[in-house]
Amino acid sequence: MILIVTGKDDLHALMVQRELHSRGQACALFETDRIANSPGISWRFSSGRAQVSLRCRDGMPIDVADVGAIWWRRPQPAQQRDATAPPSHHALIDVECRGTLMGMFSADFDGQWVSSPAATLRAADKFLQLSVASKMGFRVPRTVVTQRRQDVLDLYREAAGRVIVKAVVGVAEPMLFTRFLDDPEAIDEASYAACPAVYQEYIPGCRHIRLNCFGDRSWAAAIDSEALDWRADLSVPVSAWEVPQALHAQVRRVLDALELKMGIVDLKQDANGEFVWLEVNPQGQFLFLEPLTGMPMTRYFADFLMDACAGTTRH
Repeated sequence: MILIVTGKDDLHALMVQRELHSRGQACALFETDRIANSPGISWRFSSGRAQVSLRCRDGMPIDVADVGAIWWRRPQPAQQRDATAPPSHHALIDVECRGTLMGMFSADFDGQWVSSPAATLRAADKFLQLSVASKMGFRVPRTVVTQRRQDVLDLYREAAGRVIVKAVVGVAEPMLFTRFLDDPEAIDEASYAACPAVYQEYIPGCRHIRLNCFGDRSWAAAIDSEALDWRADLSVPVSAWEVPQALHAQVRRVLDALELKMGIVDLKQDANGEFVWLEVNPQGQFLFLEPLTGMPMTRYFADFLMDACAGTTRH
């Protein structure tokens, strides 16, 4: 069985589950923000052995011993709220549900992770990503993460006045798009000091590559846009793009160093044709490429999960 661990009503999880079911592959979906106020988890330990049972989205219990692979998609730590629970209990409920979930998987699951919780969390670190990508031969933009105004002004001069700013981590709402830093001298010290942010030199060009590396295969889309952050407007040309084997191998080396089975990578191609590393999302969005490019991303990812479950995926 393949188990997908995610949050409530995750479209990616639901579409992949449907594809797997159409092939006769057993696949269960466990929504981590619905543990509270339900018979979601049962962990029993006796005579040196643990038995773990989960109540999944369809209401059926599964035994974790029957699971060959877990897609650690996007588990949500905050529980769906019960109107009867006083606000003072919310933090306790959230942390107890999360602690139980992480503890039982850490202790009792010995199948294939896509990717492991520890690797997923570690690889989301933008500092680490840039360092590893550079070591693997990628050009990375000059970057400053700071709260100091002078650091930003120095980078602005070094980059000839072409600097972008983006969040270090970001939040679900509001969605924070990458922006140009037009006049850093007009921003006061207090605004910079409010919290750290990522400041990078701008990489000229309009060819963005969204590369989806699933195990030993990669599929990508070329997004041709003058916009700094193409996510704000997908009416621009988006087309399937064949990944050169050398580029796939280079990306794979980065993911291997980060201990990731998969990764959604953003690259930019500069005027000389060089691929510049921007970032990797360990559990990024890929379904939106299906209607835009015609690439059967759901099928590709289902193939990858089935290979992982069978233990045949190289990484």
